[in-house]
Amino acid sequence: MQVLILGSGVIGVTSAWYLARAGHQVTVVDRQPGAGLETSFGNAGMISPGYSAPWAAPGVPFKAVKWMLAKHPPLSIRPTSDPHQYRWMVQMLANCTEARYAINKERMMRLAEYSRDCLMDLRTDSGVDYEHREQGTLQVFRTQKQMDAAAQDIAVLERCGVPYEVLDRDGCVRVEPGLAASADKIVGGLRLPNDETGDCHLFTTRLAAKAAELGVEFRYNCAIDELLSDGAQINGVRLESGEVLTADRYVLALGSYSPKLARPLGFDLPIYPVKGYSLTLPVADDAMAPVSTIMDETYKVAVTRFADRIRVGGMAELTGFDDTLKEKRRATLEMVVSDLFPQGGKVAEATFWTGFRPMTPDGTPIIGASSLRNLYFNTGHGTLGWTMSCGSSKLLADLLSGEKPALNAGDYSFDRYTNHKEHQHHGHPASAH
Repeated sequence: MQVLILGSGVIGVTSAWYLARAGHQVTVVDRQPGAGLETSFGNAGMISPGYSAPWAAPGVPFKAVKWMLAKHPPLSIRPTSDPHQYRWMVQMLANCTEARYAINKERMMRLAEYSRDCLMDLRTDSGVDYEHREQGTLQVFRTQKQMDAAAQDIAVLERCGVPYEVLDRDGCVRVEPGLAASADKIVGGLRLPNDETGDCHLFTTRLAAKAAELGVEFRYNCAIDELLSDGAQINGVRLESGEVLTADRYVLALGSYSPKLARPLGFDLPIYPVKGYSLTLPVADDAMAPVSTIMDETYKVAVTRFADRIRVGGMAELTGFDDTLKEKRRATLEMVVSDLFPQGGKVAEATFWTGFRPMTPDGTPIIGASSLRNLYFNTGHGTLGWTMSCGSSKLLADLLSGEKPALNAGDYSFDRYTNHKEHQHHGHPASAH
């Protein structure tokens, strides 16, 4: 079939790869001049199935209030006049129960674990190189209370069969020798040995080049105006230039911008742009720099090692599509990397970046068919876009090709946000649970 993918971030490009491998004729459209130039550009550099957890968790509403008064808050909320912001926040609060958290985390873990397996195969098949390392994630705790609270996550890791190690202070320094300089600031850590790291932008651009070799056509500098529909299916995509592109199937993979195009068609995708920041700095001293990813539980900031650079990423702001680079946020990132790895990187030479992560209220992406005959979603991956990209796109390619997917597709379908009965008379199959 002819498939038109809207979006050339890591989700759009992996979708293109798997659909082309399945024998489809694929075109990718994006307003940017190249692949991976928005949220995929400066992310934290982690492939972290073991760290996959929804932000909507028991205790988060209470913490959010406390964070409002903190100097370096991991989360900040600036009310806007957008009603979707409030609706999304209400939906997220509804997912902060123990029961919802357990269901959502398990769905995310399953997809992320499957995705890592898909990535390993993709690496073998494509030979794509992106400065990747396979040395795990170390979540560091600055207080005993954080260490004790990790028990709940460990229970889920055990249920999903994910290997982990609980480390004391010396154990943390053993796996990350650069922490020796700041060991007195931490009490211990949780290590996820199967997690990986790498440069997502490099991965996306290099995979796009490999996909082009398979015959995928990339059309950059093409802003999308609207999806043309007759109520039963999509009949084309109008670009801002006025040109209309047509295909047999359409895949919406525009991250935070997906709801804007879906809304006129009657789909209220509950995706909110959660703003994050990152710094990229040169390594100053190899022995004092991180080996892999360190996740600072207190500030929710990740410090990740690339070949000769360090990526520091984190924070969440709910402020709509405001892309201002705030110095206050830069100060937090600089503080965390300097605190944990005082001699590791050249902070003065850091570049500062921001992007919007497309977050759903339950943390799980929206993947699969819509009630329109030929429209598919692959969007809403939040902070785990790269972690979940290969698995999500393989799942999408299987569904679109009529193959049996490896996961229960109903867990990721848009149907979970809608009334099932309302969609059945559209000829849309009810999710099999």
